[in-house]
Amino acid sequence: MEQTRLLLAILLTFLVFVAWEFFFSSRQDLQAPPDQAQQSTPREPDAQPAAPQDVAPSAPEAAAPAPAVQPETTQRPGRRINVDTPLFKIVLAEKGGRFDELILKQFRESVDPDAAFKRLIQPAATRHNMQFGFKENRVPGIEAAVYTALNAPDQVMIRDKAEKVVLAWTSADGVEIQKTFTFYPDSYLIDVVVQVTNRGTHPLKDRATLSVAREMGESQRGVVFEGPSGVIDNKLTEIAVGDIEDNPINEGLISWVGVVDRYFMTALMPAEAVQGKMQVSLSGAQKVTNTLVLAENDIAPGQVRTFAFKAFYGPKNTNLLKAYGNNLAKAINFGWFDFLAKPALWIMNMIYSVIPNYGIAIILLTVMTKIILWPLGNKSYKSMNEMKRMQPLMAEIREKYKDDKKKMNEEMMGLYRTYKINPMGGCLPMLVQLPVFLALYNMLYGAIELRHAPFVGWINDLSSPDRLFDFGVSIPFMTPPAGIPVLTVIMGATMFLQQKMSPPPGDPAQAKIMLFLPIIFTFIFINFPAGLVLYWLVNNILSIAQQFYIQKKYA
Repeated sequence: MEQTRLLLAILLTFLVFVAWEFFFSSRQDLQAPPDQAQQSTPREPDAQPAAPQDVAPSAPEAAAPAPAVQPETTQRPGRRINVDTPLFKIVLAEKGGRFDELILKQFRESVDPDAAFKRLIQPAATRHNMQFGFKENRVPGIEAAVYTALNAPDQVMIRDKAEKVVLAWTSADGVEIQKTFTFYPDSYLIDVVVQVTNRGTHPLKDRATLSVAREMGESQRGVVFEGPSGVIDNKLTEIAVGDIEDNPINEGLISWVGVVDRYFMTALMPAEAVQGKMQVSLSGAQKVTNTLVLAENDIAPGQVRTFAFKAFYGPKNTNLLKAYGNNLAKAINFGWFDFLAKPALWIMNMIYSVIPNYGIAIILLTVMTKIILWPLGNKSYKSMNEMKRMQPLMAEIREKYKDDKKKMNEEMMGLYRTYKINPMGGCLPMLVQLPVFLALYNMLYGAIELRHAPFVGWINDLSSPDRLFDFGVSIPFMTPPAGIPVLTVIMGATMFLQQKMSPPPGDPAQAKIMLFLPIIFTFIFINFPAGLVLYWLVNNILSIAQQFYIQKKYA
């Protein structure tokens, strides 16, 4: 097969990949400012709470039972307690003993500095955040329970030290639930301890559950996974939203369960990994609920059972999640070439720590990558240059044997042997570089560091498409706002220049297709994040320089 045909096959394969991501992947920008170095230093996690245990109420090591809360004969609306920390605001509702609202104060909904803070719990998902229950509903009324906040004001301000909010509720048959939330001034982790006291006359045999939920949007199939996930048996488990009905339950050793999107995650983890189930459900088309179902417990009358958890509501920042442990960092997954993407992210962040501009960090990362791959590029461009020099002879053979394809191929192979040219020599090095591109592609798309990160001039968000001006109109196939995609247009021009420097295909049909490839790629890239387009543009410029150098050297 001719070198140009193989090159065309590789380009078309890549084109199919990019086109698939463009037309069928979610491109929702779950907007917020980047998790940059100046944000609060994450609080190192405290010692883990004790594992769940059964104790008698009078045992010295047992948590002190809450004062008995009498079952209510009439339903009351319950108070809404506002918890304010330097990192987030939470509305803790007595009704359900759950989180009705959570807003991240370090992130905003859009790049506008006056935009609202990022809302991580939307109204549709309030009912199942920190909702404690039992799998078989052996405690009547718990789903509609209205807890009583013990000694908690309506406004809890947390600044210099941790604070606790305690909620208590007693069922009609004497089962008392006490939920203790501990909030910290410098951590996205929240300690959650649930104490179940059986003050009734019958044993309580059931599986305890605790849930988190998110409103995801219309589609979650994209470059970076979005949807319910968890770490089970020390492995990351991800369930596409469209597959929830077919795969609702996963069982094993649970490190955490949660719901993730492009930049943020909510997660619930037991104090230590426990045998249990991750049960996911979809309500309507948008609300995803992920429930941790623990092993069955048998709580005899007069006994207390304590369940200790940690909840995380925050950004998918690698350093932050590693500091918190519990395998949380596994939530950051850049796909097949994750093992290449994460070192690239680390290098980009190291560059940013010295030069605090992620656009410059991307440029320098691209230069470093090009230097590493320089020998492969040399082989590729040298082979392409040799093929270009052979074009007159190849044209003669095609003309002479245009009616005999078999003879034409034989003469072509003889030509390659005579001049010791490998027709695949220009393509194989490029094929080796493809995993590096895909790794950087996924990393630059999913790294929260680039969210709302400015570069220069009109490029004030490297996670969104670049637009110069806002025409105030809707343009088909262009993600709003409609403007001039300057970086993308320049990138298309560099692709056209690269094509002109490469040996032309012998087949006129192939030549026409190759002529349109820069236009097609430019059209596809207009909705890609500016950071990704910047990487591709710089890589093209460096490739042109390297190709020009090889052509001059072997002219």
